[in-house]
Amino acid sequence: MTVAAVFLAFSVPPYLTFDPSLSRLAPPEGNDLYYPLLVAHVLFGAVAMVTACFQVWPSFRTSHPRGHRITGRIYVFAGALPAGVLGLYIGWHTAAGPSVRVANLVGSALWVAVTITGLWMARRRRYQDHRRWMSRSFALSMSIVLSRIVNVVATIVLTPQLGTTFKGSPELLQYSSASIGVWLSPLLLLLITDWVLERRKPARVR
Repeated sequence: MTVAAVFLAFSVPPYLTFDPSLSRLAPPEGNDLYYPLLVAHVLFGAVAMVTACFQVWPSFRTSHPRGHRITGRIYVFAGALPAGVLGLYIGWHTAAGPSVRVANLVGSALWVAVTITGLWMARRRRYQDHRRWMSRSFALSMSIVLSRIVNVVATIVLTPQLGTTFKGSPELLQYSSASIGVWLSPLLLLLITDWVLERRKPARVR
């Protein structure tokens, strides 16, 4: 929860000004729809990250089942689903190259898919399956945080190759680091999530 709070405190404020010049992602030239949808994506994503923390907080879920249901609905309908759908548009219009574009589209589509599956499982009262799918949704909602860390690490590691592999192009280095971040982060978090879920199964079920 602390990591999410620090990330949001750093990432969200520039978008609360509604000033495109402060955007961390430059709007494509001539696309007037991009920036307002980006702001909406960021705000819905912030709601998803905050409410997701309550969803995976075991004592909160046990002690406050009604609060768990309320924050769960907020997470789904005012967080993950709108943020994921808007992420498809934002991801398609990225300036960071085709690899980042595909990663953003795949990540957003997966986020929407696993969240809907988790909601469907809850509606069918299959609560164990619901928790498994919503755990995956939580992992994808937090992958943006890990991707920023991986991006920085990848940039540091790849910088010595600026004059060779990247032909002296800082933009190509930046796009490659971003690509590593957006592909590796959700993959790692999903693998870790499923590993934890598998270990929590009773031995006879495994």
